[in-house]
Amino acid sequence: MRTLWFGSSPPVDTAVEDLLDEARARPSRRLSRRELRVELAFAALFVLVAAALVALLPSPRPLSVGTAIALTLLYAIASRVEFATGVGSTVPTQLVFVPMLFLLPTPAVPIFVAAGLLLGRLPRYLRGHTPAERAIVELGDALFSVGPVVVLSLAGADAPTFGDWPIYLVALVSQFALDIAVSTLRAWMGLGASPGAVSREVAWICVADLLLTPVGFIAALATVTQPYAFLLLLPLLGIIALSARDRRLRILQGYELWSAYRGSVLLLDRVVGADDRLTGEHGRGVVDLAMRVADEMGIDGRERVELEFVALLHDVGKIAIHNEIINKRGPLTAEEFAAIKTHTVEGHRMLEEIGGLLGRVGVMVRSCHERWDGAGYPDGLVGDAIPLTARIVFCCDAFHAMTTDRSYRAALPRDQALAEVRANAGTQFDPTVVAALTRALGAPPDDASTLALAPDHHGAAGVLQARQAEPPRVASEEGRVGLDSEGPSIR
Repeated sequence: MRTLWFGSSPPVDTAVEDLLDEARARPSRRLSRRELRVELAFAALFVLVAAALVALLPSPRPLSVGTAIALTLLYAIASRVEFATGVGSTVPTQLVFVPMLFLLPTPAVPIFVAAGLLLGRLPRYLRGHTPAERAIVELGDALFSVGPVVVLSLAGADAPTFGDWPIYLVALVSQFALDIAVSTLRAWMGLGASPGAVSREVAWICVADLLLTPVGFIAALATVTQPYAFLLLLPLLGIIALSARDRRLRILQGYELWSAYRGSVLLLDRVVGADDRLTGEHGRGVVDLAMRVADEMGIDGRERVELEFVALLHDVGKIAIHNEIINKRGPLTAEEFAAIKTHTVEGHRMLEEIGGLLGRVGVMVRSCHERWDGAGYPDGLVGDAIPLTARIVFCCDAFHAMTTDRSYRAALPRDQALAEVRANAGTQFDPTVVAALTRALGAPPDDASTLALAPDHHGAAGVLQARQAEPPRVASEEGRVGLDSEGPSIR
């Protein structure tokens, strides 16, 4: 098994494509001073431990030079089959590592593992693709092999047999525990990566190696009666290489598609801002509030990305509405309000034409003025039938609109605006979203009189990097809540 760390864990304000670029670029760069110190320390640790194992642990099995060379070459081949995981990659060397434990002198296995890793990277060093100084990284990578070697040597279970499966299980656990610990320390000390994120990444790779272990064990069993039977692993490595290549292509294609989506969203945001600057600023202010609510509600992954896109583009349909109506001072006529209400449908239509992720975002944009009680527009959806992202944006849209200057009134104090939102929880807004907004703003659950906008402790800038410390001042009429004599409404 081996995990090749090409990049640190993603900080919350780093776009996915930036992280992938970092992962691809890291092997071609020289080690920083910090990385060099850390990798030298782990390389020295490996040399000391490997020498101690050979000197102190018993090994009744003699060294077969032919078997050692064949296994080392096979390990080198396996180490070149890199399977992308996003921030790094893993390699199917577990297929060869297991036979090494049973066919070579067990205490010497870490040395052959390191030799296989160095040999596998040799073409990159010779071509200049990877700086030669990164060779020390391979020694640290080989530390995972120490755990199984110690367990099998001390237990005297260095010959493949099904009867010793409890010992093999302990050896496997020791391998995974050591690899998680060493990888986490190296990434944290050398790259400043989050230990939790690194541990989770390595844990998933351990699962892959767990599935490969029985295949390697069968190869070791076959070699006991048929010398060099482990070479039959080569076709399997070929299949894995083809699969890894296809996966790498899919990741690159997904990266390019994501870049296209992100670029489209940013372009539409600029178009909205160019058409009406204040409407564009309002969208970016709603993004900030929506992301804080998402933090409170534990929304992440694809749903969080969709929420951010919806928050930024919820007013994109206003491009089709005359600015004289959007920025009108004073109340709207029935005809003007009917025109305003078409902006969600227009936004849906525009995004649906792009399709894919933005097509799904368009469906949610359409629902951004649906009320919890079913009295909203354009489809009269009720309660949970309204997409959660639309419910969050609707609530944040209203609060942000009330706390900024409008063409028909000055901005409300935050405590008064939040009181209006809370008064309409269960009718206009989803009560769960209102509660999350209250927490995000730092207000007590039952008293808005001491409202103070809390700092964003999460530090998340989001996929679009569109956050602001304070909501911008906006003059358009969307989001008016509880200000009409006929009852609460949103425009």
